[in-house]
Amino acid sequence: MVTMMPLNEISCPLCGKPTLAQNRHCEHCGVDMAMAAGLAEQSVVLPETRPIALEALVPRIGEYMIEQGIIQNQDLNNALDYQKQQAVQGHSILLGEALLELGLVSRERLDQVITTRILQLQNALNEANRDLQRRVEERTQELQHALERLSELNRLKSNFIANISHELRTPLTHIKGYLDLLSDGGLGPLTQAQTEALGVLKRAETRLERLIEDLIQFSLTSRGDLSLDVKEVQIDRLVEALAERARPSAQSRQIAFSTVLPRHLPPVKADEDKIGWVIDQLIDNALKFTQAGGKVAVKVNIENKLVTIAVMDSGIGIPEERVNEIFEPFHQLDGDATRRYSGTGLGLAMVRRIIEAHGAQIRVRSAVNKGSRFEFSLPVADQAPKVQE
Repeated sequence: MVTMMPLNEISCPLCGKPTLAQNRHCEHCGVDMAMAAGLAEQSVVLPETRPIALEALVPRIGEYMIEQGIIQNQDLNNALDYQKQQAVQGHSILLGEALLELGLVSRERLDQVITTRILQLQNALNEANRDLQRRVEERTQELQHALERLSELNRLKSNFIANISHELRTPLTHIKGYLDLLSDGGLGPLTQAQTEALGVLKRAETRLERLIEDLIQFSLTSRGDLSLDVKEVQIDRLVEALAERARPSAQSRQIAFSTVLPRHLPPVKADEDKIGWVIDQLIDNALKFTQAGGKVAVKVNIENKLVTIAVMDSGIGIPEERVNEIFEPFHQLDGDATRRYSGTGLGLAMVRRIIEAHGAQIRVRSAVNKGSRFEFSLPVADQAPKVQE
């Protein structure tokens, strides 16, 4: 026969004795009913044993009971010795159980200690969480201020680059004009040695002009001023024109240069000037990092309505773990003051930004001392998605 418990009574989660439902504490063992119920609900059950006692959730309970004057040091030592003896006999018990079995503490007192200690630990945990939240909020605010400051510094840097680059254009224009006059004989005949020296000066001027233009373009994109004049572009004609311009440089460096273009290539929709600049930059890089006797090739193919332009070389290559670094502005893998290869470190940063503005991605495959392959794909004109204009 099952005995029915009155509706206004419940069983204590710890001692199991009936107590009034509205009571805050068990009238028999004194435990906090709400805390004991919550902890009992979360008890972990082992496969072949009873639920883990609440005491298992409380660390260093013996020391706490000594601090509270509930037991003495000798009581704790006796309980620990008894606990070890039981373990040797194959009966693993908790410290509280040892104290109970030795009669050093009552069940009611032990339950009260455990509940109080758990409440204290919970309060400490809540306070630690609140402190952690405050620290996270403070750190987040500090990072936000740092990001704002960094953004402002980047804008200042871009403005400085733009201003100084435009200022450099004026004297460079005068230098270029007089070099052209000298080379054309407008200022009188030149000796063979003077002609050769003039050739060196003109190549240096061309290089300087290109670096200044890179700085200007980079400053524009850094400020969000990169705009595209999108139209249909015959990519095969563009590649051929750029290849013709690159062949003299390849020959002077003793590098085999070639192009592979399919017949009847459909047009793509892009900014011709900027995509031309990208391809020219990739070709220039390939020639710069390829030694005499090496090869550089530009290959174009079409597949699934995508036109892919690839620039390949047999040069020094890039370590796999450092490929992403080459797209960082003002960064060069060979960063020493005595580096072998010159440049501002802006070219590939600009390449990526222009290609991404077209809704595409630059892809790189490279191996040290085996060469590199840079490629990107553009959709044919009738399949082209909307790009940044």
